[in-house]
Amino acid sequence: MTTAGSAVAFTIRALARDDLPAVVAIDAALEGRSRRNYVERRLAAALREPKLHAQFAACDERGLAGYILARVLEGEFGRSEPGLRLEMVGLREGTRGQGGGTRLFQVLADWGRRHGIRDVHTTATWRDRAMLGWLDAMGFRLAPSYVLDAGLRQAASREPDEPVTLPRGHGPGGEVDFGAPQANDDERMALDRPEVRPMASGDLREIVRIDRGITGRDRGGYIAARVAEAMDDSAIRVSLTARRDGAIVGFVMARADLGDYGRAEPVAVVDTLGVDVGHSRRQVGRALLEQLFANLAALQIERVETQVASTQLPLLSFFQQNGFQPSQRLAFARRLDV
Repeated sequence: MTTAGSAVAFTIRALARDDLPAVVAIDAALEGRSRRNYVERRLAAALREPKLHAQFAACDERGLAGYILARVLEGEFGRSEPGLRLEMVGLREGTRGQGGGTRLFQVLADWGRRHGIRDVHTTATWRDRAMLGWLDAMGFRLAPSYVLDAGLRQAASREPDEPVTLPRGHGPGGEVDFGAPQANDDERMALDRPEVRPMASGDLREIVRIDRGITGRDRGGYIAARVAEAMDDSAIRVSLTARRDGAIVGFVMARADLGDYGRAEPVAVVDTLGVDVGHSRRQVGRALLEQLFANLAALQIERVETQVASTQLPLLSFFQQNGFQPSQRLAFARRLDV
């Protein structure tokens, strides 16, 4: 007989489509509700883009005992190198404390090293003591970034403040240059607001051009994958472009997290935002966020979230002026030795 706290010889393998019922059952026991649609979407996404997903199962004599799901971060939040975003981890009742979580993370870390990935990121609410303890045991530390979120009702009711000035290249990872309007030009700015519409596949070339002009890097592969995702699953990707005189002058890439990190309700995450440097003083960033908020409210998504590096104080101020506040979630990172 195996006693609580003793090690078990778990078999680790890739998570498969047939594991869906067991994963849903374990997750429901942990969360107190079924998230079948979310788990099904995650498994489907892994099959569609296997190079961007790492998902493993821990098995014992009774079958599936636990799981871990992660996704490759390519250019989100201004990243210049790939990382892993840990989204789900869980163990069946009666198997916790027996080494299954550690074995799953070890296999995930090995997968990351083989693929040239240097770090793993995740978030957790500061009240989740069990998860915080596990993250500590796995070697995670607080990341040098803040998680910000906005309740859409509160954000919609805020009076807009004057935008902050950001030097070129000081947006999330360098991809946003909002700029501030010149003095006494509020009326001109109101009349000059860009048209904001859903992102389309034909927008890719201009989005890549804008991103390259701001970051100085060619992130065409990352952007192409996110645009394709927006076309394939509009319920998950809620991305927009801003146009002026028919030309694209800015974009925002956002996704609806329908269960990541044990969330109880859907949350939209802004992971990339770009404004053409020639239009950075014309409230393009604000217009994109305002339309994003309106679209999310229509989808009955009530919160939107983003992450900002702790060194980017002007960007923190910009988001706060647009209704964002410090989240109850904390950002964590774990360095991998490659």
